[in-house]
Amino acid sequence: MWKGRRLTVQGWFYLLLAVMTLLVVVGSVVGAGLLSRTAEVSDQLLRRIQPAQTEAYRLQAALANQETGVRGYAISADRQFLAPYTQGKRDEASSAARLRGFIGDRPELLADLRAIETQAADWRRTYAEPLAASVTPGRPKPLDQQKADQGKKEFDRLRALWAQQNTDLAKAVEKGRAHLIHERHVRDSVLAGMVAFFLLVGVACAVLVRVLVTRPLEALTTASRRVAGGDFSYVITGGGPADLTAVANAVEGMRWHVVAELEASRAQEQELTRQAADLDAQTEELRRSNAELEQFAYVASHDLQEPLRKVASFCQLLEKRYGDVLDDRGRQYVDFAVDGARRMQVLINDLLTFSRVGRVNDARVPVGLDQALDKALANLGTAVEESGARVDRPEQLPQVVGDPTLLAMLWQNLVGNALKFRHPDRTPHVSITCGTDPDEPDSLLVCVTDNGIGIPEQFTEKVFVIFQRLHGRDAYGGTGIGLALCKKIVEQHGGKIWIDTAHTDGTRFCFTLPSIAEIPEASGIGTEEKALI
Repeated sequence: MWKGRRLTVQGWFYLLLAVMTLLVVVGSVVGAGLLSRTAEVSDQLLRRIQPAQTEAYRLQAALANQETGVRGYAISADRQFLAPYTQGKRDEASSAARLRGFIGDRPELLADLRAIETQAADWRRTYAEPLAASVTPGRPKPLDQQKADQGKKEFDRLRALWAQQNTDLAKAVEKGRAHLIHERHVRDSVLAGMVAFFLLVGVACAVLVRVLVTRPLEALTTASRRVAGGDFSYVITGGGPADLTAVANAVEGMRWHVVAELEASRAQEQELTRQAADLDAQTEELRRSNAELEQFAYVASHDLQEPLRKVASFCQLLEKRYGDVLDDRGRQYVDFAVDGARRMQVLINDLLTFSRVGRVNDARVPVGLDQALDKALANLGTAVEESGARVDRPEQLPQVVGDPTLLAMLWQNLVGNALKFRHPDRTPHVSITCGTDPDEPDSLLVCVTDNGIGIPEQFTEKVFVIFQRLHGRDAYGGTGIGLALCKKIVEQHGGKIWIDTAHTDGTRFCFTLPSIAEIPEASGIGTEEKALI
């Protein structure tokens, strides 16, 4: 015999697997035999005896139809009453053939069938056929009572044979059911015994695995955890099967390697600590620098605008006082200086607004897009009225989490952009739609569509870059910051913005925002919209 310590874990498992396989094969053969016997008895009952009982009822119904048909024909002398008789003979023949196929291996049931067929043939020969032959079609006459009594007596014999056949079939069904119940009881008992035997074998295998494998593994696990807990001087010894001893030796070798690497890791830890301290210092310096930049932005915006206001004011005073001595060229130079100062003021204010996004304006509260849009349209009221523009919007817009001021600024820039770059030959029409983003179901997809001059496809990315302009200042005013500001606001709120190049009759800006609530049905794309004139 093999000794436990000479076998590996794999060897023990192979041995247990072989024993279990043998038990499964034996159990499968026994179980298959029991199941086959049960299935055979069940098939005999369900596919032969019970269908035979049903077919017997059909046979009896066919004979009853014959009796009804011939009697009706004798009374009415109408040939249509012979149809049930004729059809009943055919049904009798087919039912008898099928019934014989079901009970061919049961002599007692075959005897009942032969008796019924013999009696049926005698009834037809002695009563039904002569009675039908004595009737003249179309000339009914009273039925001979003597013949009627004779026919009834013959058919009553047939009914008695039916009753005997039904009784024999019912006994056969009961006997089959009893046999099936017995076979199932034997099958269940044997299978229960097999399950109990398998359980006992499983318990024995579990005990064997516990003694030969689990205990040595637990000892190895305990030793490994002790080393992992920091006791690197603890020596790991092996035990149990050969392969577990080999694993213990490998873990012991790993322990020596860990001890060797520990010193190197401590040196690296010291270096990382120093680098972390440097990063903290740089982070603090960056915070201080950002604070100084923010302060500089405020100071610069005021300090730069004051000289510009003075330049514009004194240029206007110069034009007012010396306008009569200046020629057209001189007055034009003064206008250039005033316009440049004013544009510089606008540019400074726009740059300040652009720099504040994400720093000063960074609220995170529930904001209704309806309220933000209302505020933007109120700010653009004069431009909307002067251009005669029509703004279509959904009945209701959902809420998002963000900064109310920035979202109002987003609406104002997009709608204002549509009003500014309107087509010279048609009245501005701005359409706002909102729905669920098909690519990201948790996000809203908002589109602002106009019928303006449009943006060529090759410039759809350029317009979102700060200071990038597609038209000269003489054609359209502005600093080129508006769409860059829109992009920064949308990205600050966790979305993205782009131009839908599929829309060619004007411009369509689309942007996404994370949703915090279910979108109302009326706010979806394609719902009824209201117009603001």
